[in-house]
Amino acid sequence: MSKLLSFTDYDIRQMFDRLADLGASCLGEDADMFGDTLAEAIEDGPRTHDLPFKLQTIDELRILLACTDAEIDRVTGALIRIDPTADIEEPPNWGSFPTLRAFWSAVLHTFEKDPEVQAGREIDPIM
Repeated sequence: MSKLLSFTDYDIRQMFDRLADLGASCLGEDADMFGDTLAEAIEDGPRTHDLPFKLQTIDELRILLACTDAEIDRVTGALIRIDPTADIEEPPNWGSFPTLRAFWSAVLHTFEKDPEVQAGREIDPIM
């Protein structure tokens, strides 16, 4: 059995600190406040964070995606209060993912494609 499966929720939130922050905001219980669809809520993740946060999030996501499906299930339950695999009716057309691995892969893709991450530097929003 993986050691990660026996970690407490607190231990998991400490290990995946940036993902826990996302779980308290755009991927939290009120994720629909950040977009009309789950994809929009995911896209909101990088927008309000600085470059170091984004890079640390990418590192955490790569660690998470190297885990087994059981570990990903355990970690997800400790980090976010939504079920990205559920086909919910409200709000309509919210969307869902076939697996938690697919969900976290989409989050990773969004952070990797962020313009600041691509440029390797913070971009002044005024420019």
